[in-house]
Amino acid sequence: MNTAETGKIKFHFLIDPFHFKDRTMVKVFLINLFRKKRRRVDAVNYIFCTDEYLLNVNKEYLNHDTYTDIITFELSEKGQPLLSDIYISIDRIRENAKLFNVSFKQELHRVMFHGALHLCGYNDKSVNEMTAMKDQENRCLSEFFVSREIGLKD
Repeated sequence: MNTAETGKIKFHFLIDPFHFKDRTMVKVFLINLFRKKRRRVDAVNYIFCTDEYLLNVNKEYLNHDTYTDIITFELSEKGQPLLSDIYISIDRIRENAKLFNVSFKQELHRVMFHGALHLCGYNDKSVNEMTAMKDQENRCLSEFFVSREIGLKD
């Protein structure tokens, strides 16, 4: 996979200090996920922020006065390559990792894959949709961490 393809996925950090390892491997995984789901990518921006920042986004754009771990905005026209901003609250990730008794790393990746899956057409409004989304998240987590362990990049 070339740099031009992985360069279509960008990570922006509005919270300091915050970083995570294997960013390039995550980008490769996401590009491959979009390919499998037949979604072309123009630009997907992951914006890592605080609870308060994401709460303000939630209020301003969705009229929701609640904390959330992720908001995915698809900005592309129907049938066009993906153009999207995905906001992720690191505060929610930390809290949910404790709540669900999983590592911060696992929860962070789950939420990142969740946003990508929304862009691939998965929803989570009904019980059936939530079940399908959770199955896909688990599949992504399994594939990502297994491929990472055996050193695969594609």
